[in-house]
Amino acid sequence: MARYRESVCRLCRREGMKLFLKGDRCYSEKCSIVRRNYPPGQHGQGRPKFSDYGVQLREKQKVKRLYGLLERQFRSTVSQAERMRGVTGENLLSLLERRLDNVVFRLGFTTSRAESRQLVRHGHFELNGRRTDIPSARVRKGDTISLTARGKKAARIEESLGAVEARALPSWLQLDIDNKTGQIVDDPIREELTLPIQEQLIVELYSR
Repeated sequence: MARYRESVCRLCRREGMKLFLKGDRCYSEKCSIVRRNYPPGQHGQGRPKFSDYGVQLREKQKVKRLYGLLERQFRSTVSQAERMRGVTGENLLSLLERRLDNVVFRLGFTTSRAESRQLVRHGHFELNGRRTDIPSARVRKGDTISLTARGKKAARIEESLGAVEARALPSWLQLDIDNKTGQIVDDPIREELTLPIQEQLIVELYSR
């Protein structure tokens, strides 16, 4: 399976904002945005000027990297959002938010989406009582996410749940820390996506 293997801190610097790709490091003074808040490379400290296409491309790259998708996966998600009823941009963000690896991260089982993707692939989670190792599995309202017997022994998950109070839990998710289970109680709400995302630019890019 193809995946990005280079420094993820370069991606945050390239987009000029924290994408929270490194877990705990992103909340510390070691974060690359705190230390070097300019794009990587010898021309990083210049003043680039973007065309309309460049602005749209940067927005697409930012969202794609935030959720950890490759180009083909992201394009497929956009196509699916276009076929759904409603606003295409909001449909796109809803589909991305309802990915299993993102929900595991949102619930606080892990400190980054990359970590949640790895733990899902290793079979640490169950969806509605059945073990699943597909990070892109899409959850729905009423679904329950729990840990497998192997997942309950993972010290990393225990450590992350211990610090879950430091992060705000979206209103469409519910977490039972004692039983280590999460439930999807509603559909994702656009207003709760605190990162500055202009989804309409992505829709315009793919409609060219």
